[in-house]
Amino acid sequence: MTTETILAAVLSLLIGAVIAYVISMGKVKNLTAESEKEGDQIIKKAKDRAQEIKKSAKFDAKQIVQEEKEALDKEYKKKVSALHDQERGLTKKEISLDSKVEQKERELEALKVKESKIENELKNTQSEREKYIAKQAEISDKLTSVAGMSKDEAKKELMSAMEEEAKVDAAKMIARIEEEATEESEKRGKRILGIALQRFAGEFVAEQTISSVELPGDEIKGRLIGREGRNIRAFEQICGVDLIIDDTPGMVVISTFNVVRKQIAKMTIGKLIADGRIHPAKIEEFHDKSKHEMEQNLRELGEKAQMEIGIHGLHPEVLKMLGALNYRTSYMQNQYQHSLEVGFLCGAMAAELGMNVKQARRAGILHDIGKAIDASAEGSHAVVGADFIKKYGEDPDIVHAVRAHHEDVKPETVLAHLVMAADALSGARPGVRKFLKESYVSRVTDIENIANGFEGVNKSYAISAGREIRVLVENEKVTDEQTVMLSRDIAKKIEEEMSYPGTIKVSVIRETRAVGIAK
Repeated sequence: MTTETILAAVLSLLIGAVIAYVISMGKVKNLTAESEKEGDQIIKKAKDRAQEIKKSAKFDAKQIVQEEKEALDKEYKKKVSALHDQERGLTKKEISLDSKVEQKERELEALKVKESKIENELKNTQSEREKYIAKQAEISDKLTSVAGMSKDEAKKELMSAMEEEAKVDAAKMIARIEEEATEESEKRGKRILGIALQRFAGEFVAEQTISSVELPGDEIKGRLIGREGRNIRAFEQICGVDLIIDDTPGMVVISTFNVVRKQIAKMTIGKLIADGRIHPAKIEEFHDKSKHEMEQNLRELGEKAQMEIGIHGLHPEVLKMLGALNYRTSYMQNQYQHSLEVGFLCGAMAAELGMNVKQARRAGILHDIGKAIDASAEGSHAVVGADFIKKYGEDPDIVHAVRAHHEDVKPETVLAHLVMAADALSGARPGVRKFLKESYVSRVTDIENIANGFEGVNKSYAISAGREIRVLVENEKVTDEQTVMLSRDIAKKIEEEMSYPGTIKVSVIRETRAVGIAK
């Protein structure tokens, strides 16, 4: 290829490129012109839209400003109206206060006038008082010279007279209050006791513990003694009693403080006599049988008492001790029947007072259970019995009532007082208890001696089996009003120094006698 050819080709290429560039630039200019035209239209539209928005915003702003202005005008008018109302109210109050101030000023003036009058009256009173004191001193001097007593002596005499008069008035008041309280309490107490007694009718036969055993013949005595006394020694050792065999025909005596043990010994002798064979082995055999029968009998008696009085849940050991009371007497009164009676009376009185009837009956029937417990236990039967039932889970109120029924501890519940009342009531019934003549005479004498020990007492007489004492006093030493205090003092001393069932009535009698002689 030649150089010219190459140059021609390059030249043609360059020409072609220039032509292509020129053509493309023409198209770009056309496109740019169109774009500028469209941009101008868009800008024009945007400006038109901005003008419209500006016009709308100005209009809305004017609307809002107008509305706010109207609202502010309304609020302003309302505030102005309220201020006018307050102003009118304050004006009225100011007028009212002015009138009140004027009224108070007038009242103050009136008070000043009254104060002036009072000061004048006070000066007059002071003057009169001074005159009165001077007159009183003059009268006092005259009285002192006439009576022959100083002022202090007269004052003491007057105070003594007033004190004596106050004592008399106090005694009268005490007598009246006591009389009213006694009448009311007696009415209510008699009603409750009457209802309780009417609802219970028991057996009141005074029993005596029998400790002797009848024999079919005197030859049995020798067999009971045995060869060289071996049978009687075995009997006493096994049964835990003393067997007394003397010259009394057809009878032997069993001696022991344990009433249940004594009954078992009696049953054992009965079985030995019925069997006919009397020797240590048989004594032990029959004693075991009798003991078993006695325990069964005691439980049956306890269960019978429990069912009869309408309670339940007593521990078997408590039931056994309750049954053992059937063989225990106090003042010749059977304690089993006594406990049943106290239980019923407690329940009846509790029903009248609106208390727990079953709890009251339970406390009443258990109150003397300590009397069936072995004498080796320390303390009174009330304390021993309370400790015994407490051991077997009885209610604390019932335990306290049992412990307090003879005031070994101070009774703190109504239930304890009910048990005390029912126990005293049961023991105080006529014919229920038998007393030894010596103890009866001693008690009556002690009551009379206590009454005779008071100043002004002339004579005293214990009557109604020691249930009442009538005291005759000397008229010169004891006034009518002092008899009230004297009866209280005698009753208090009897309570402190004596122990007795039931109550003792103290009646103080003062008589005035006038004697005239016709000639």
